[in-house]
Amino acid sequence: MGQRIAILGAGPMGLAVAYQLALDGHQPVVFEADDRIGGMTATFDFNGLTIERYYHFHCISDIAFFQILDELNLLQKMHWVETKMGYWYQNKLQAWGNPLALLRFQGLSLSAKFRYGLHAFLSIKRQNWKPLDNVEAMGWIKRWVGAEAYEVLWRRLFDYKFYNYAEGLSAAWIWSRIRRIGSSRYSIFREKLGYLDGGSDTLLQAMKQSIEIHGGEIRLKSPATKVIFADESVKGVMAGGQFEAFDKVVSTIPLPYIAVLMPDLPPNLLTVFQSRKNIAVVCVIAKLSKQLTENFWLNINDPDMDIPGLIEYSNLRPLEQHVLYVPFYMPGEHAKFQEPDQVFLDKVRCYCKKINPTLQDSDFLDIRASRYRYAQPICEPSYLSTLPPVELPINGLWIADTSYYYPEDRGISESIGFGRNLAKMVLKL
Repeated sequence: MGQRIAILGAGPMGLAVAYQLALDGHQPVVFEADDRIGGMTATFDFNGLTIERYYHFHCISDIAFFQILDELNLLQKMHWVETKMGYWYQNKLQAWGNPLALLRFQGLSLSAKFRYGLHAFLSIKRQNWKPLDNVEAMGWIKRWVGAEAYEVLWRRLFDYKFYNYAEGLSAAWIWSRIRRIGSSRYSIFREKLGYLDGGSDTLLQAMKQSIEIHGGEIRLKSPATKVIFADESVKGVMAGGQFEAFDKVVSTIPLPYIAVLMPDLPPNLLTVFQSRKNIAVVCVIAKLSKQLTENFWLNINDPDMDIPGLIEYSNLRPLEQHVLYVPFYMPGEHAKFQEPDQVFLDKVRCYCKKINPTLQDSDFLDIRASRYRYAQPICEPSYLSTLPPVELPINGLWIADTSYYYPEDRGISESIGFGRNLAKMVLKL
């Protein structure tokens, strides 16, 4: 008879833990506060189109993702597309993303281009992240690319994604983002990214079906409200006003929630979890009657736009209409996060019409905004050393979120790989 194990959170990591536990003959029960599975990969009905609330794409390095697709007989639904990148700078749309585009880029000196290109090349080739672990990212980039290239090509990303947290980020963490995109190139001039037929929901539903077939359970709109300990051991969870006994509990929810759910943890652990910093996001998704640009990713450096870029998703995954995502990142405590959705919707209309003056208000067929308070952990140098171990000094309790696979950035593949390994760790005891 397998163990009965509670999983908190039905994002990709929580589902991966439950998937592996169920395959191994145990009885996972997933508690999810939302009315759907997926976390930041969850989909919604966008006026007849089922699509993610927040954009996702896949790189050729996403090994754990491909492995689970293979196990679920979904590999044939994976497609690869040669994508383009662009740069909006000095009110001009310029090509970006390869050495020739860098050479032709207007608004940057030749020496600045060389330094930027050398840094990108060496970052992509780097294999060992440990020397960057205790290095501050902004200073690291400035030393390599120089003041000119930093101001033109990097500053907007730091300012409009991290705000007051821009100084003090881990260079290893930023490096992993450079390397992931760079490793998607199948030549120095060409980049390919992947999408799944039906988007992330295809994988999510297949994982859910497998979990349930193998004896697991997923409870939606059923948040755990407290994890119960006694004699330094897990006893179960409170949910819906009732106690339910479990052999073990695995939490995959954002770390800032831990202190609320587990107030009986030792005070030093509560302090660590409460001190975790995160960036929030207001992500606008728009459906257009015409193409904005030919690019999948458009970097933006414009004093009139408070975003570092936007994603024209339909230039990767073919759709009947043109769909783009415009994420506004900011600290959750920032006043901007309290602004109504309409403020962000109006900005997106304005920005798009500036980039493509042929766009009219009538070309916006639909536009929505979604919010996620804990969208992006802030990873300072030597980040892992600041976290408690995944296995806590409470028998039967494991806690992790996407920050635990530092220096890798949050991603579906990384969450699945980490979640499956976490399940195996749980079963060793």
